[in-house]
Amino acid sequence: MGRKVHPYGFRLGVIRDWKAHWFAEGKEYKKLLEEDLAIRDYLEKQLAQAGLSNVEIERFPNQVQVTIWTAKPGVVIGRRGAAVKQLRRDLEKMTGKAVKIEVEEVTQPDLDAKLVARNIAAQLERRISHSRAMKQAVRQAMRAGAKGIKVMCSGRLAGAEMARREWQMDGRVPRNTLRADIDFARAEALTTFGRIGVKVWIYKGDVLPEGEQEEEEAVA
Repeated sequence: MGRKVHPYGFRLGVIRDWKAHWFAEGKEYKKLLEEDLAIRDYLEKQLAQAGLSNVEIERFPNQVQVTIWTAKPGVVIGRRGAAVKQLRRDLEKMTGKAVKIEVEEVTQPDLDAKLVARNIAAQLERRISHSRAMKQAVRQAMRAGAKGIKVMCSGRLAGAEMARREWQMDGRVPRNTLRADIDFARAEALTTFGRIGVKVWIYKGDVLPEGEQEEEEAVA
């Protein structure tokens, strides 16, 4: 089951929270969901070089609050806030509502699965060896404090005639444990031999209920 269920959705309501905070019914729900997808797609394209990690959307009456998590907040904000003002204007035009944008920095990009996956994909597009890129990502994540990491690449690796799948792993990655804090992401590298898929799982430790966590800290 762990191979078929998305690690984030598998833990929703247990240790994960939703990435969009709003409520609607009927046709209004469909409209707002499409609006959310349009916002995310727009930000993905506009901030492709800014190390975009996550986008959280919260809705209020006649206002949309968008929180952008990025490894390069300076690129998102721009000189004197010019870039973020342009983003706000475009999103207000798209939604027809007032938009508030907050930019948060990802302090440890080596522990963010999305940034790690995109970094590996970018290296594959620059024709760097897949095994070298995977080993480097695993080494940097473990050095940054990860409890475990698994990286998998699939496709025509190194220009082979037949597609295959290879992976690198260090530590432990308990994908079926609900309390395990596992960050997961996918990325694609567009190479001359076709698309190469990259998947990354990063295990950061267990998220325990407050009572159990206090007991564990007392024992330690």
